[in-house]
Amino acid sequence: MPKITKEDIYKRIEEENVRFIRLQFTDLLGTIKNVEIPLSQLDKALDNQMMFDGSSIEGFVRIEESDMQLSPDLDSFVVFPWTSEKGKVARFICDIYNPDGTPFEGCPRYNLKRNLKHMEDLGFTAFNIGTEPEFFLFKLDEKGEPSMELNDKGGYFDLAPTDLGENCRRDIVLELEEMGFEIEASHHEVAPGQHEIDFKYSDAVKHCDDIQTFKLVVKTIARKHGLHATFMPKPLFGVNGSGMHANMSLFKGKENAFFDKKGEEQLSEIAHQFTAGIIKHAVNFTAVTNPTVNSYKRLVPGYEAPCYVAWSGQNRSPLVRVPSSRGLSTRIEVRSVDPAANPYMAMAVMLAAGLDGVENKLTAPEPVDRNIYVMDKEEREANGVQDLPATLNDALQKLKEDSTISAALGEHLLEHFLEAKEIEWDMFRTQVHPWEREQYMNSY
Repeated sequence: MPKITKEDIYKRIEEENVRFIRLQFTDLLGTIKNVEIPLSQLDKALDNQMMFDGSSIEGFVRIEESDMQLSPDLDSFVVFPWTSEKGKVARFICDIYNPDGTPFEGCPRYNLKRNLKHMEDLGFTAFNIGTEPEFFLFKLDEKGEPSMELNDKGGYFDLAPTDLGENCRRDIVLELEEMGFEIEASHHEVAPGQHEIDFKYSDAVKHCDDIQTFKLVVKTIARKHGLHATFMPKPLFGVNGSGMHANMSLFKGKENAFFDKKGEEQLSEIAHQFTAGIIKHAVNFTAVTNPTVNSYKRLVPGYEAPCYVAWSGQNRSPLVRVPSSRGLSTRIEVRSVDPAANPYMAMAVMLAAGLDGVENKLTAPEPVDRNIYVMDKEEREANGVQDLPATLNDALQKLKEDSTISAALGEHLLEHFLEAKEIEWDMFRTQVHPWEREQYMNSY
């Protein structure tokens, strides 16, 4: 049952002087889309009678089957605080339905819910997620377009005046808090111009909604400061890229299923099995968690991003880390995910991977507590450590081989995702890049 009623919504609309409503949803590539309606159409929207042309949206439907239905989630209602006092804008996040009222299988949000139903069938009640999306701030040029000039030269945890993004970051936090986010930390990251704002974990669907809202707020407020915020995984050579570390745990009622006071390192058998599933499928779900050509410029040694499939407690070089918190906060952290990922699809494939480990009682390999970056290939192989795919093309080939991850996406999403990403790879592969001209124009 929704925690917010229609009456609550109408009351808030009157109090806040809301004049327009955005009906938001997320396409295949993780891009936020919306249909904006005047307040006069709200009743129609809440009765699920708003239609849109799905053939115009990446990865949805063909032109001969274009009508799609928007179904607002009442619990996602929020008023954008930065909009005009003359008439504010509010939004709902929507699921996509077919004209006959059945769920649309190409809706990433619905697909995550489908995977959560499988989790519930196994006896779990919640898949809790906490992510750490990083981003860069670049200055806008005189035309209002992003430049390559960073707004600061700060480093990890630096303060003003070195960190000139501090005021922008603070305004982002204030806007997020006004929208109901519980912010846990805000700081400069390792690279110049790189930032991180951490917000509280929540159940998977809400947290994915929050990631999308977070990105929208960050970009909107950055522009008000004359800056462009980008969640591109690796915008600059020679510095750290941006990740979106994903902390996750399964719950049964109020109990964290990953915690066992008597277990090894106080981790339950389920936690070990879930980790084993992540390790088993990590190479194959990488195309979804790291979905762009640029993603693989981040997944290289030397910049703190994991390149190797292993797990450990405190060691930060493997793909999976187990943070030290226990009790209700017991969780595993998958460190390879980047913020270009469609969050609904990324969480769906990682949940499916972990549940495969639980269902089949898989055994996690021994933890690797050494710095994997200093191991050579023979040492990694001796310790059972796999390399992540080196390119998007490699990752797409691995995705095709994995029936578990393919099933987690469903036929529609899988087919359209592969099609879009193979086109992206081919465009990159056939393009002549500046580096090639610098290397070869004078030599050959």
